[in-house]
Amino acid sequence: MNTYITGSAIKMLREKQCMTQLQLAEKLNVSDKTISKWETGKGLPDISLIEPLAAILKVSLPELLSGEQIINTNRSANIMKSNLYVCPICGNILHATGSAMISCCGVTLPSLENEQVDDEHQISCEKIENEYFVSLHHPMTKNHYISFMAYCTGERFELVKLYPESSIEVRFICRGHGLLYWYCNHHGLFMKKI
Repeated sequence: MNTYITGSAIKMLREKQCMTQLQLAEKLNVSDKTISKWETGKGLPDISLIEPLAAILKVSLPELLSGEQIINTNRSANIMKSNLYVCPICGNILHATGSAMISCCGVTLPSLENEQVDDEHQISCEKIENEYFVSLHHPMTKNHYISFMAYCTGERFELVKLYPESSIEVRFICRGHGLLYWYCNHHGLFMKKI
């Protein structure tokens, strides 16, 4: 896997900005021959030039490294198509209303995929007046626990953080049909339509 900038990526992004090699070279305080070497694969930009190069080419660092501009095609950001991310190092929980490139603690996080609900992760969801009362019988030790529960409707996303050695009883205000998510730190993300 190529994890550094390719010459073809630099050339393609430079041309998208309608910039000559000389113009790019002047902005980076290098020679146009240096830019030519990068683009023909006879050399690579120094690590100190990566950030300024990305800024000049008007792309993010991940876009520069991949050679592809990321274009948001999901302008409406349908909240019911939310993606959840959990950092394996610090446990940070992140939510995005569409696809995103998320990183935490130096790790690029993949979007969580729903697991098949098994007996150990079966929830109880009761509607009591105007609330959903959600509970789950699951170990809540320091090593194995449910990290969070979330309720997502067409207009809201509500997340409740859970902690080891506590009970799993959560209340959400009923806002109609939606999706209920819960995350086990050993077995992953689970989802149920309510």
